[in-house]
Amino acid sequence: MTRMRKMRTINVARDFSKFPAGRYKAKGKGSGQEFRDKFLVPALDAKERVIIELDGAAGYPPSFLEEAFGGLVRLGYKADDILANFEFHASPSFSVYKIAAETYVREAAMH
Repeated sequence: MTRMRKMRTINVARDFSKFPAGRYKAKGKGSGQEFRDKFLVPALDAKERVIIELDGAAGYPPSFLEEAFGGLVRLGYKADDILANFEFHASPSFSVYKIAAETYVREAAMH
């Protein structure tokens, strides 16, 4: 009998920042690098299934999303594993960020 893995939810606005911004920690709080290192890497290392709730933030700059999600590939994680473990949730008005996050993972895997 196969056991279903429990899914955890990370609500970016609630658990991290309502104002995610920038690529690197050195540029200030709320960076994609900080989010990746604090939330995404530990979840992947634990082989944890995670719902990433994108609603509620002021918005997401491309640099934040690319570093958080595309940066995982540059750290050595496989795009298929990232996309299998992370399920992005977003209302219609935030769906552009869901698509962008998934696209950055795929694009990083091609380089």
